[in-house]
Amino acid sequence: MKDFFEGIASLFEDVLFLPLDQLRELQDDSWWAANGLNFFFIFIVFVAFLYWMKQLKNFDENDQEDKSVKAHTFLGKDAELD
Repeated sequence: MKDFFEGIASLFEDVLFLPLDQLRELQDDSWWAANGLNFFFIFIVFVAFLYWMKQLKNFDENDQEDKSVKAHTFLGKDAELD
């Protein structure tokens, strides 16, 4: 059983963590290159946020959004203000 767990440890240390080790070594040479992946993810989130805001604006302009009190089911039947 000990060999099984040592095999799992070897898999993670020698194979699966290799890209992270390379990123750690790259950080000493270039901070910008080492954080390039983070900038890429930030860009994706920024584009998704802009798309979301555009869709919200479209729904608001077309009056497609149900803004009544009963629009959300979590408010329950007691939330009627008619």
